[in-house]
This record gives sequence, C-alpha cells and structure tokens, in this order.
Amino acid sequence: MKKVIFTFALLIAFGISGSAQLNKIVGKWKTIDDKDGSVKSIVFVFKATNGKYYGKIEKLFKDPGKLCTECEGANKNQPVLGMMIINNMVEDGESLTAGTILDPKNGKVYKCNISWDKETDNLNVRGSLDKFGLIGRSQTWLREK
Repeated sequence: MKKVIFTFALLIAFGISGSAQLNKIVGKWKTIDDKDGSVKSIVFVFKATNGKYYGKIEKLFKDPGKLCTECEGANKNQPVLGMMIINNMVEDGESLTAGTILDPKNGKVYKCNISWDKETDNLNVRGSLDKFGLIGRSQTWLREK
C-alpha cells in the first residue's frame, strides 16, 4: 500500500513539474533581430480554451504600421501588429510542438517547437521546414518584464 501511495505521489509531482514548466512559456516575450541584436517585437504566448497554445504580436518596435505583404491567405496585406504568428501548438512533455510559426518578414509558415530554458528564463523557438526540425533556424526570445 505504501508503494502505491509513493508511486502515485511521484506521478503527481512529475505531472505538476511538467505543467509548471509549460506555464513558464505563457507570457510576453521579446523577439530579437538576428542581424543587429535589437528587439523586434513583443509576442504574447497564451493557452487557449481549446488547450492549444498561440502567440500574437503585441508590439512592433521598428515599423508598427507594417503590413504582411508576403503573407498568403487571410494574413495577406494584414497588419503585422496583432497578427497570430504561433498557431496550434500542443504540449509534448515540457515543450510545445506540432504547431506552426509565421515569419511576417517573408510570409512563410514553418513547423515549430518551443521550449523554456530554466537556467536563463528564455524561450528556445525553432522554426523548421521538415517535421524533424533538422532544416530550420532557432531563436532565443527574452522574457518581457
């Protein structure tokens, strides 16, 4: 009986730990320009009522009136400010996967993986062309305080 209670307690602890890490992903994040290191935007990452995670551009530092001229579909020629760039992310252990990220600069949509680095309190965001994440690019996003 003690083993059953101990095992149950461990399962709950690990479940809470993983959930707590995912809760660290939720919030406002600064995106950084790869070329000059300046802050490009603030993205708000949130969990929707459908249980999936999304990210919306809340602030643009360089060109707040910019339109997504390179985007396709519903985002074509729409303001980048307020645009949902992270879509349909699902929990996978301590990371978010299986969704997409839009690069408003070129209008392309990439497969996306997001994880929180507990040592730096930063987000590791990877956009990739392939489902394994081998062909793509990674960015570090900084928490907005």
